[in-house]
Amino acid sequence: MKRLLLIALLIPLLLAGSCSRGAIGGAAVGVGAAGAVYEYQNKKALKSLENDWKKGKISKDEYLRRKKEIEKRSLVY
Repeated sequence: MKRLLLIALLIPLLLAGSCSRGAIGGAAVGVGAAGAVYEYQNKKALKSLENDWKKGKISKDEYLRRKKEIEKRSLVY
């Protein structure tokens, strides 16, 4: 009985271990792509914010406050 239980526990672990490298690599690529999209959105938001400030739609204080918020949530800016 113990041998059967041991085999029942080991087989799924061995099968999961054999495909984990591909799963980890795929997850890393997915995370990298999601991060790139997020940073692109931050860049786009900063450009839009700067255009609004230059056109006079927002004050300099509002511009600086919102720019600081975008920079806080970004790894690049």
